[in-house]
Amino acid sequence: MKIFSKIIYAAAVSLLCSCADLDLQPLDTGSSDSWYKTEEEVKASISGLYRTDFFGLENFRWSDDHQSRDRLNEMTSATVNGETWDVTTMWQVCYKSIARCNILLEKLRDYRSIGISEERANLYRAQVLFVRATQYGRLTSHFGDVVWVDSEITIDEAFKMGRTDRAEIMEQVYADFDEAATYLPKSYGTQQELATKAAAYGLKARYALYNEDWEIAAKAAKDCMDLGSHQLYPDFERLFLSSTHHACENILSWPTSLELNIYGDSEGNVMGFIPRCRGGYASEYPSWDLFASFLCTDGLPIDESPLFDPQHPFKNRDPRCAATIVEFGTEHCGVIYDPDPTATQVYSSVAGQLVTNLDCKAGSQYASYNGLLRKKGIDESWINDGSFKVAFDIVFLRYAEVLLTYAEAKIEAGDIDKSVLDAINMVRARAYKVSNTNTSAYPAVKTTDRDQLRTIVRTERRMEFAYEGLRRMDLIRWRIAEKVLNVPDYGLLDKDALTSKLIDKNLWFWPMAPEIDENGCADFSALYDQGYCKIITRRQFDASKNYLWPIPSQEVITNPYLGQNDNY
Repeated sequence: MKIFSKIIYAAAVSLLCSCADLDLQPLDTGSSDSWYKTEEEVKASISGLYRTDFFGLENFRWSDDHQSRDRLNEMTSATVNGETWDVTTMWQVCYKSIARCNILLEKLRDYRSIGISEERANLYRAQVLFVRATQYGRLTSHFGDVVWVDSEITIDEAFKMGRTDRAEIMEQVYADFDEAATYLPKSYGTQQELATKAAAYGLKARYALYNEDWEIAAKAAKDCMDLGSHQLYPDFERLFLSSTHHACENILSWPTSLELNIYGDSEGNVMGFIPRCRGGYASEYPSWDLFASFLCTDGLPIDESPLFDPQHPFKNRDPRCAATIVEFGTEHCGVIYDPDPTATQVYSSVAGQLVTNLDCKAGSQYASYNGLLRKKGIDESWINDGSFKVAFDIVFLRYAEVLLTYAEAKIEAGDIDKSVLDAINMVRARAYKVSNTNTSAYPAVKTTDRDQLRTIVRTERRMEFAYEGLRRMDLIRWRIAEKVLNVPDYGLLDKDALTSKLIDKNLWFWPMAPEIDENGCADFSALYDQGYCKIITRRQFDASKNYLWPIPSQEVITNPYLGQNDNY
């Protein structure tokens, strides 16, 4: 009996415990005997491989960039285990995709019997190899050593296979990306969301970076850059709006559609980001840690820059700060956002008058616990006449990441030249809406000191990619998660204490700048020790095990050859 369709290698236990879920002949992948008879069936199967659940990025709630009131999750509380939903789901989804890829690759060996030309067969094979390589990139990043399977296998075989060394798997992943890039086009000439050469090089660069293969990462990123098929979108803030589709910067992305009932996010999640003055919950918001990480316009961190004013913390900051976090006193979603508890009324352009300010502690005890609200990508379309349904492009890879991957890989390899500075400066200059050659119009990076550049590129990634699902993996691969994720989430004092300690003494919003370390991370303990803020939650990270995820428990029970990652 072969494992195919929605049956995946590593979830072989599902054959025993979840037979009702098998769906042996889904519409995009029929049984091995009844499908793959025509080119159209092959194309349909390949399209099925490019579903968004096969290309999931991490949840932004798993890092130090975000707070969800006083709630932690299994990642931020260090309670992740072999039965955690995200753990079991990623394992199953990745191997489901891999199983489908292996079937298609086997069928494409006999492409002539399907009536496919060699040229078309090479293209289809490239599209499939790209998907399989991506799945193994995801798996190794989270689980370390995993099972390598590159052909259809029987159930008996599945129960006896152990894990393969991560480095060995990555050698094959890089080879698959290279072969894919050889035959993939630069463009399909349409808006079809399938892999291109740029996507193959770009993701090879990402996963090489995750595995500290610096030279491979730098070359792959450079190969992507040299294609010239993508460029930075000119307006950072508009890039993420639901009205912006198929941006020139997006290398691999998927549109969503209100008309087709395919939403960018669920109604409940959307409401969590919307101001309370507009009917939302304001229960999901950026952390103070993220807010503090944005540089000042002189390129210095807030604890070093003379331009930083802790009472007016948005002033003189990198433009991505106010593009990511709602600036106090500005209009957002049709209402002035002001968390100052003395601002009991704010102007609503929707109502055309002053309204009760529900986004401060005087107006609602459930207003943002730290006074911040996310702006990145969010506008009136998220409210959508009170339906809170929004359709935005789901982006898995964009060109800015390729540029910063190139820079970081070259820095870590000790191969620092002008191209490294150019890559960082292109991303930074875009935030200021100027050319990177106009070095007087933005804080251009000029140093070639390796340690300084390491700090710069890490800070640049945080400012650039907030809420894009990359932050936690950065903390993991930089091996700083045990430091960053073992500190509290801080927030505002209760209303009366806030007024007496900060506002009455003209110390609102922050009494002082927090200290920023070499990784661009803030330390608010001095503010807390002086009674200027309170602890909302206490994040946890267990360095003895949490740098990898556990192998799903059910898989280990079913197949003892898998073993388990340390200390789970």
